[in-house]
Amino acid sequence: MAPMLWGGNSVAGKLASLDWQPFTITGMRWLLTCIVLLPFAIKHLRHDSAMLRKSWPILFALGGFGMAMFSLLMYLALNYTTAINVSIEQAAVPAMIMLANFVVFSQRVTVLQIGGLLCCVVGVLITTTGGDPLQFFQQGLNRGDAIMLLACVFYAGYTFGLRWRPAIHWLSFMWVISLSAFLVTIPFTLWEWHHSETVISVANLIQPGLRGWSVMAYIIIFPTIIGQIFYARGVELLGSNRAGLFINLVPIFGSILAVLVLGEHFQLYHAVGLLLVIGGIAFAERFSAV
Repeated sequence: MAPMLWGGNSVAGKLASLDWQPFTITGMRWLLTCIVLLPFAIKHLRHDSAMLRKSWPILFALGGFGMAMFSLLMYLALNYTTAINVSIEQAAVPAMIMLANFVVFSQRVTVLQIGGLLCCVVGVLITTTGGDPLQFFQQGLNRGDAIMLLACVFYAGYTFGLRWRPAIHWLSFMWVISLSAFLVTIPFTLWEWHHSETVISVANLIQPGLRGWSVMAYIIIFPTIIGQIFYARGVELLGSNRAGLFINLVPIFGSILAVLVLGEHFQLYHAVGLLLVIGGIAFAERFSAV
């Protein structure tokens, strides 16, 4: 469920870029999520207050640097690249998680795992260079794809950090990380407003109209609240490595929805990159060290 909703988030983010500035939509996303969740979470926040005070550094890191930075960078990337590319590039997250486990916990990595991860890297490279990997060495990545890969680093860090999530109710967890994410987005949003070509006022906030607010409602309810709850629970049940594998479904759902909803063209190099990424990670997971 989580990767299906996140695949839709890439498409919604592309639609949102027509009406919202990238940092503004991120700030509004987390602020409105806090408001929507508060009536349901307040009882659990009181019950978990002692654990929340004890665990606030990890919770702030998960929300402020994991969720906020990923959202900020993804919506920014969608101004410069396609929803299909953004969807496929998110499949780099499992490789980053495995690398973090190797570096931090010295988790043993087999030769077959390395081969699978290299296959994934090649798949992402083919996608980001439009089917010409040699272009990377001549021109580098375009701005949008480079920003999205940086966003993936933050989300891999979020997934990796979920192993230290305190034993609190899921509503308490979601509300606190949403608040943390909102607080971190404030300086980015203010900077964006300061450098906007128009003067930001209350009237500007409702400028997106029906389409903009409809997209915002989808983002808040489905990928933000429902998707994150399902993913956090999945990591709790499966562990970060196995749960991270399901992120490989994001490019499948995202690519299909980008074609159906946005009318983007699915090229042959997208198919090649997608198969390499998914096949590489599946191969690496199949032969992962226990």
